[in-house]
Amino acid sequence: MPDLNKRILNGHSGILTPFTPVKKEECGIFGVYGNPDAAKLTYFGLYALQHRGQESAGIAVGDGCQIKSYKSMGLVHDIFREDTLKALDGDVAIGHVRYSTTGSSLLENAQPFVVFHGNEHYAIGHNGNLVNAFELRNELEKQGAIFRSTMDTEIFMHLMAKNLSYGLEEALVEALLRVQGAYSIVMCTKGALIGARDPNGFRPLCLGKLNGSYVLASETCAFDLIEATYVRDVEPGEILIIDENGLHSLYPFPKRRESHCIFEFIYFARPDSNIFNQNVYMFRKRLGWQMAKENPSIEADLLMPFPDSGNYAALGLAEASKIPLEMGVIRNHYVGRTFIQPSQAMRDFGVRVKLNPVKELLAGKNVLLVEDSIIRGTTTKTRINALRQAGAKHVHMLVSCPPHRHPCPYGIDFSTKGELIAATHTLGETRDYIGLDSLNYLSVEGLLEAAGASSEKHNFCLACFNGEYPVAFKEEVRKHCFEQRR
Repeated sequence: MPDLNKRILNGHSGILTPFTPVKKEECGIFGVYGNPDAAKLTYFGLYALQHRGQESAGIAVGDGCQIKSYKSMGLVHDIFREDTLKALDGDVAIGHVRYSTTGSSLLENAQPFVVFHGNEHYAIGHNGNLVNAFELRNELEKQGAIFRSTMDTEIFMHLMAKNLSYGLEEALVEALLRVQGAYSIVMCTKGALIGARDPNGFRPLCLGKLNGSYVLASETCAFDLIEATYVRDVEPGEILIIDENGLHSLYPFPKRRESHCIFEFIYFARPDSNIFNQNVYMFRKRLGWQMAKENPSIEADLLMPFPDSGNYAALGLAEASKIPLEMGVIRNHYVGRTFIQPSQAMRDFGVRVKLNPVKELLAGKNVLLVEDSIIRGTTTKTRINALRQAGAKHVHMLVSCPPHRHPCPYGIDFSTKGELIAATHTLGETRDYIGLDSLNYLSVEGLLEAAGASSEKHNFCLACFNGEYPVAFKEEVRKHCFEQRR
């Protein structure tokens, strides 16, 4: 298979494009060390993490001499075939699933990002967002750096390359000391696997073991699929190096207050995963208990979620409130998650085909809906209209998180304040726009109580709710990221 091997080794060449970061996102990352089936294990790991990104996927594999890589646009099972994986031979690998981050939704921005420098191959996959990407890129370009993509991930590679003459560890430390924001990283050389988290610990990353091999993943659901054993989380601020000498950790950062993204629990993570030392399913169920606690007088003929996002909070609410739980809409499982598709046109189409109301169940009923969040309001408005058309008499909604009033610079897809309905509308205006008879959100205090924490003592980032950003950034970057619509 000479053509396929050539294509895999060289990767897909991109074109030079302006640096125009528009959307923030979640991605899924995975890594394997010390297994001859590294590519196949990475494939299955990415398959388990597909919910974190449906736009592109890629795998890079080191065989002791070089790194081969293959990536494309689309879903994991559509991109990789048996012959593709067979050509990716080697015992160390990383993989990445993506949904548009800083940079456009184009193939040259798909990851892992692979470079050849100083007679060595390096591949990197990144989940998160660097808040000083503009500043660093401008600095590097003035020094003569040439960029192949619009990814902030490539900035990290340029920073690392400047210090590789001092050794890999020194280069890693120096690069990570320069970048600011949210990142969980997997990286491989031809014979080593590296994982790293930012010192605030915004994004999850965990370490597992499979027989004599080590694995890294965004979520533990990836370990379950390949029957790996969870060992521990990669610590905030830790650089974990796995090579022929075993595991070695570096801790170059001063200790900071941890700021785990609570929206990981509310929306992004799979319910069967454990992240930040908690189970996602049980966390979401506790949100339902808290909603019942905060709304003790609520009444309805039936309680229903919008599958699948509201399912687990709805279970908790039904258990606590004794309101009958019904599945009032049926999901088409062949349609992807509407929130993480890249264009509004695609989102609207996904809403129309994704959920179908059960008219006989809803007709003439007083319906209580459970949703995990309202971001822009457009998706929810379309869904409520469908319930009205199905004959629902009254439609009320409880949301299992507080209102999103502030944009996220750390890697979630609401980068401008104008996109957030709760930032521009009162509760009553939001209710009327969406078409509800009543609307209530869970309080910040209730959210933290479900997390086993309090307002005085917690380790979560709540910036999208309260505007308190754990990592500061320059005002011109704030204006560029938050106010410009592109």
